[in-house]
Amino acid sequence: MYRVRSITNTPSAHRRHINGEGVTVAFLDTGIYPHPDFEDRILAFRDFRNQKIRPYDDSGHGTHVAGICCGSGKLSGGRYAGIAPKASIVAVKVLDREGNGSKDQVVESVHWILENCSTYGIRILNVSVGAINSQKEKNTELIACMEEAWDAGIVVVAAAGNMGPENGSITAPGNSRKVITVGAYDDCAFPNGCYSGRGPTQECICKPEITAPGSNIRSCCNDCIRKRKNYCSKSGTSMAAPVVSGAVALLLQQEPYLTNVEVKMRLKNCARNLNLPKSRQGWGAIDVNSLLT
Repeated sequence: MYRVRSITNTPSAHRRHINGEGVTVAFLDTGIYPHPDFEDRILAFRDFRNQKIRPYDDSGHGTHVAGICCGSGKLSGGRYAGIAPKASIVAVKVLDREGNGSKDQVVESVHWILENCSTYGIRILNVSVGAINSQKEKNTELIACMEEAWDAGIVVVAAAGNMGPENGSITAPGNSRKVITVGAYDDCAFPNGCYSGRGPTQECICKPEITAPGSNIRSCCNDCIRKRKNYCSKSGTSMAAPVVSGAVALLLQQEPYLTNVEVKMRLKNCARNLNLPKSRQGWGAIDVNSLLT
C-alpha cells in the first residue's frame, strides 16, 4: 500500500502569496515542453512511450494542460498565467503525438508516481486522458490504478472526456467513483454541438463532480522558440481538468493537512450552481475564491 508523505503546516507557509508554492502536480499526458513559463519548476520527466530523458512534447497537449495549471505567464507579462503559477511539476508522457496510449503504460506510469510521490512531494495527479476502448476489462484496470493512487492519498483529477452530450458518456478513468471528474460547462459554445462527457456512470454514480471552463482556453505552446508562438488556444475537458487541479494546489498550499476526501468535499461545498442538469454540471462550477476562503 502506497502512502503520500504528510506535509506539515509551517508558519512560513502562511506568509507566502497564495500561488501553489510548495505543492507538486503530476501530469499524465503527451509530455511537456520546457516552456519559459515553467521556469525551473519541472522536477521530473518520465517518458513511458519512447524512453527519452529530456522533457519534450511532440503533441502540445501536455504542455497546454500544464500551463493552465502551473504556467507563470512570464512571456505574456502575467496575462496567461495558470491557476497555481508557483506549483511544481512532474510530467509523465504516456500518450504519443496523436494522443494515443496503451493501458499498460498508463498503469505503469501511475505506479511510478506512487513510488516517487514522497521524493517529489506529489499531492495532485491530473489525468487529461480518456479511454474510449469498449473492452470493459481494460477500462477496469485503468480505473483500478487511479483508485490505487486515490487510496494512497493523492488527489486524482480526471477529465470527463469529449464524448458528450449523451448521458452516460463519461470516459475512463473519469467514471471512477473515487476520483474528481471535471466537465466543461462552456462546452456548447461551438456550432457543431456540445462535447463534455455526461453522467451518470453505468453504476448510476453522478458524474462529473464539478465543472470548469474548457473552451478556447489560451495556454503554453510546445516548441515556442522555434515556432515563435508562445501561446495557443485549445478546447476540451482536458483543459477544464487542470483548472481544478490548479485550484486544489492553491488549497493544499493554504491547508496542507487536508486529505483528498476533504478536498473533494470542499469542492462540493464551494461549487457554484449553474442550474444545469446534474448529468452535465455535477455539483456546479468551481469557485476558486470560495474554495480558498
